[in-house]
Amino acid sequence: MGRTQLHEGRPQPRFESRMARSVSQDRQMRGQEGAEMRKRRESPCAPETVAVLSPLGTIRVHACESGVHAIQILMDVAPAERSAEAPPRCRVVNGGSAETSPGLRRCVEWLQAYFGDPHSAGSLPPPAFHHPALSADMFTSRVLHVLFRDVKIGDTVSYKRLAEMAGNPRAARAVGGAMRKNPIPLIIPCHRVISSSGQSGPYMSGRGDHLKQWLLAHERRREEG
Repeated sequence: MGRTQLHEGRPQPRFESRMARSVSQDRQMRGQEGAEMRKRRESPCAPETVAVLSPLGTIRVHACESGVHAIQILMDVAPAERSAEAPPRCRVVNGGSAETSPGLRRCVEWLQAYFGDPHSAGSLPPPAFHHPALSADMFTSRVLHVLFRDVKIGDTVSYKRLAEMAGNPRAARAVGGAMRKNPIPLIIPCHRVISSSGQSGPYMSGRGDHLKQWLLAHERRREEG
C-alpha cells in the first residue's frame, strides 16, 4: 500500500512537466495577443486619396477606414458657371476602387449630391470624421461640431453668433481661427460663416473668397429653384 500511495498535493513528474509546458504556451499566446493589440493601437491608419473634378476645380479627399481626414480644394480652375439647365456635377478622376473604404465612398457620394443639388445632400448620412482637430477637447473642435450640426444648407451664421452657439460669446475672433483650421470644408460648412455686417468675409485665408460666394449662391439658387 505504501509503495503505490502518492503524496497529497504533489503531481507526478510527467504530469508536472505537461502542466509547465501548458502554462508556458498559454503565457506565450497571451504575450503574442497583447503585442498584436499594442501594434494595432500604435500603428497609424492608412488613408486613401481620391481626386474629384468639381465645379470648383479639383478636390482631393483623404480618408481611412475610420473616417475622412481632410478635404482639399486645389483652386486649379475658375469656378464653373451655374446653369439651371445643366446643374453642376462632379466625378472621380483619380483614385477609388472596389476596395475603397466606406468612409471615402460616402464622402464622394456626399460631394456628388451636394454639387448636383445641395439640399439632396442634407438627406444623406454624412461620412465619419477622423482628424485630431475634431476629436480634441478644445474650442476649435467644439465650434466645428456646432457648425456642422446646427448651420444647415442655405443658412448662414455670423462669427459672433457661432461663438455664442459654441458657448463663448466673446470668442468671435477665435471662431475665425477655427474656420482657418477646418480640415473638412464643404461638409463642415465654414463657407456659411459670415461677418455681422452681412458681408461674406474671407475664405481659405482670403485666397478663396470667390469660392465662398459661389458656394453661398449655389445653395441659395437651388433652394429658390
